[in-house]
Amino acid sequence: MTNPDAAARAVVFALLAAPLLAGALPAHAASFDCSKPDLAADESTICQTLSLNDMDVKMVTTFELLSGLLAMGSRGELQDQQIAWLTKRGECKADVDCLTAAYAARMAQLTSVYEGVQRPK
Repeated sequence: MTNPDAAARAVVFALLAAPLLAGALPAHAASFDCSKPDLAADESTICQTLSLNDMDVKMVTTFELLSGLLAMGSRGELQDQQIAWLTKRGECKADVDCLTAAYAARMAQLTSVYEGVQRPK
């Protein structure tokens, strides 16, 4: 996508459509394979909790769209932040409230990044 307006519209559409699409996906549509026997505690809890699974799908969709919009340096920084966030999410283990708060905080960060993306006027 080379047109910044089209890219911005695609992100807005994805942010609005992700919750709807998440409801239409199979029960285990997290960003990782829920059928693996050696899931970490946070991943297992996400797979077993529909609201967390939906939050995971929305967050990953947003992250991937933003990665496509950002310049290479900013994209690398976003990826580093994602790795740090995944480590922090892992510290929640099976605590649903902690995981919910972690996803809410990450979505707020990603939304802030999106709002900072340069768009033509």
